[in-house]
Amino acid sequence: MVKFTSMDNDDVFDRARSNRVLAADMFAGLTDEQWQTPSLCAGWTVRDVAGHMIMPMEITFGRFLLRLLSERGSFDRTADKTSRALAQRPTEQIVAILRGKADSRFTPPGIGALGPMTDSCVHLRDAARPLGLLTSPPLQDWRLALDFLVSPTARRGFVPRGRLDGLTLRTSDQEWTAGAGPLVKGPSEAVALALAGRIVALEDLTGDGVAVLRERLVSG
Repeated sequence: MVKFTSMDNDDVFDRARSNRVLAADMFAGLTDEQWQTPSLCAGWTVRDVAGHMIMPMEITFGRFLLRLLSERGSFDRTADKTSRALAQRPTEQIVAILRGKADSRFTPPGIGALGPMTDSCVHLRDAARPLGLLTSPPLQDWRLALDFLVSPTARRGFVPRGRLDGLTLRTSDQEWTAGAGPLVKGPSEAVALALAGRIVALEDLTGDGVAVLRERLVSG
């Protein structure tokens, strides 16, 4: 695992900015039909993902807390409703916000810079992969995202407790491994997406641990 200093945070935030600009450029070129394509996020279209990506830039933490209270403390319901509402904005406005506020340094309490950076990686592919687009963060970004996803901090809303227990995780496109037990191996992107709960990514993985991880993802 890598420990990040405040100086390292500048690099991590810059990577998140680059991924948001990459996403904005991709969204800007989509057709109306592509915007309505189901994403890798269950129940969300590509447009809904875009709405979610601009949420931290458009909704202050205080406003989000008020909405959270109105949803009786359910973070998932609050994020879902807020993301869907933002997704109804004009396409050009969504793209302009994502591009113009790409350098946002908002981080949820207790998460740190790697959280938003990982979010930018995963949601970019949530939208791009179902469209058959190759738009993706660079390999080093996926390495940092993997470091975060296997960390205790990721239990706060990214990877449920127990999902990775007793598994060896290994990438095939760079030297990275974590855990111990039955093997789950594949491209960095696929491993990261699977850890984040995207069942479709299991198709790109091999090893005795894949069946274990699949069962955990299906059962929630």
